[in-house]
Amino acid sequence: MDEITTEAELRELIGEPLPRAATKDRPSLDEVDRQWLAASPFCLVATSSADGSCDVSPKGDPPGFTVVLDDRTIALPERAGNRRADGFRNILSNPHVGLIYLVPGRTDTFRVQGRARLVRDADLLDRMVVRGNRPLLAMVVEIESVFFHCAKAFMRSRLWDPASWDADDLPTRAQIAHAQEAAATPLAELERYYGEQYAAGLYPTA
Repeated sequence: MDEITTEAELRELIGEPLPRAATKDRPSLDEVDRQWLAASPFCLVATSSADGSCDVSPKGDPPGFTVVLDDRTIALPERAGNRRADGFRNILSNPHVGLIYLVPGRTDTFRVQGRARLVRDADLLDRMVVRGNRPLLAMVVEIESVFFHCAKAFMRSRLWDPASWDADDLPTRAQIAHAQEAAATPLAELERYYGEQYAAGLYPTA
């Protein structure tokens, strides 16, 4: 392959960013940023371990699930999941994180970069209760940079356009699990697990 190995080669191909793109990142939240966080029910959290191994984890809850502690600090709850904790284990050795916040139907996105830590402060977790479920921990991010990202990727992919969706052409989650993760478990049992039972376990209570 004709590999690009230097920034000079990269810039020769893609050019320089427009001034407004090059300088749009800011060190703290403003009122528009707060409005976006209040409307967003979903984000992607990118982390890297000390050796450079990367992870991107989805996080979702009702809109406004991210708690704004101040203009330089936000917090995200951790709900029940698969317990792999890949991203959280990365944070323990390398606190640098990147987040992309989505709002359904919007083609622009909000990006946050900063340093994360894992906390279990009772007062904070009490603010994150949903349907009686209190998270076990939260990820607090000290913001270093925020900015809004343009819409082109979402427009090209037609992500929010139902006419472009072909989800039914893919195997179901139960079929994927049966093929790759749990071949010894009957497919019917997996279909029950990923059906109503799965939805009922989104917010377990003690």
